[in-house]
Amino acid sequence: MNKPRFETLEGWLSWQETLHPNEIELGLVRVAEVFERLHSQRFTCPVITVAGTNGKGSSIRLLESIYLACGYTTASYTSPHLLHYNERIRLNGVSVSDDEIVTAFQRVDTARAEISLTYFEFGTLAALDIFMQQQPDVVLLEVGLGGRLDAVNIIDADIALITSISLDHTSWLGHDRESIGYEKAGILRAGKSAVCSEPDIPESILQHAQQLGASLHQIEKEYHYQLDENQWYWQTNSTNRILPLLTLSGQHQYQNAAGVIMVVQLLQSELPVTERGLETGLKNAQLAGRYQKLSHNPDWIVDVAHNPDGLQKLAQNLTRETHNGRTLGLVGMLADKDIATALAEICKYIDEWHIVPLPTSRSASVVDLELLVENLGIKPSYIHVYETISEAKKAIEKLALETDRIVVFGSFYTVSEVMKLAQQADQII
Repeated sequence: MNKPRFETLEGWLSWQETLHPNEIELGLVRVAEVFERLHSQRFTCPVITVAGTNGKGSSIRLLESIYLACGYTTASYTSPHLLHYNERIRLNGVSVSDDEIVTAFQRVDTARAEISLTYFEFGTLAALDIFMQQQPDVVLLEVGLGGRLDAVNIIDADIALITSISLDHTSWLGHDRESIGYEKAGILRAGKSAVCSEPDIPESILQHAQQLGASLHQIEKEYHYQLDENQWYWQTNSTNRILPLLTLSGQHQYQNAAGVIMVVQLLQSELPVTERGLETGLKNAQLAGRYQKLSHNPDWIVDVAHNPDGLQKLAQNLTRETHNGRTLGLVGMLADKDIATALAEICKYIDEWHIVPLPTSRSASVVDLELLVENLGIKPSYIHVYETISEAKKAIEKLALETDRIVVFGSFYTVSEVMKLAQQADQII
């Protein structure tokens, strides 16, 4: 192999950010060509690909936890990351090392030659290269954007899982759920099984599955779930399971878990899962940044919710908890989101707003966010604007009472920055 272009992971990532003229360029031809140069064979183990608007990361983590509990080796690819880039590429539940990623980046760089790649495409190919070297028992792939033209989709899924479908990334995926559903359905394969954990499934997904001859399993049709106070139930026509409550916070996680169990059931002949392994995996699954409490008195809660569906679920979580103090919202969002609709979902649950810019060129301006919040009927005296997330966190720490709760939301960037600051101050429980 040629001498590495860069010795450090940071060097590679900084360079990749400037390598391609567009941050996002949908299409499979370039990525597929580079992968063919790297590996002439495909995975011999089952591949599970997950697409959807929300719930993808949680579904991947649940699948990973279940298969690990049953003694299988796993390879998981997700995005974006919160604290460290390595979080995106996991082997047996552990993030791979800088050295492993640097080696993979060099292999990708050598193979691509004249072909231009985006930051995400580079990372996807590196993950796949690492997984091919390891040949695990199961590969779990999260789609970054859409499905049909996402770099992950160069790999044929043995089983596809589609989570919730709502409006997000409309500039690339379309301006209605049917268009977005069609893009997500691009991960389906002819003659293979697919699972939908979205009750209100777009017709475009049904039509695509029928055209392909894919066997589609829908929540509230082929399988069901029901939540009780101390346990929950998962059912098909032939199966009835009584399961322990999840560690993951939020009732919406049971919908995600129900879809995951359907996937596990469909792969039972290839990857047998015991009842004990299933229960242990469900209980052990954890995922940072999803209604996660960082500290108490006052409570600091972080949630990467950034679109209308996600903020609706965040609002539901807030209302289910008994709370007597104020709720302070620390929010920063990307400009390409449906900000007005998203904020409307949570507006009445936030007593005081603290608005911040994000450390990216895609950030919505604090002026625009402030105006949108005012348009929702919030008095200017309850809105505070800052130049940095660090400044906002310090200000909130001074004014918050022990009975208050601070909710950090709006973007992975917002949550990531607050978590880094809390970690540096040793404030995470």
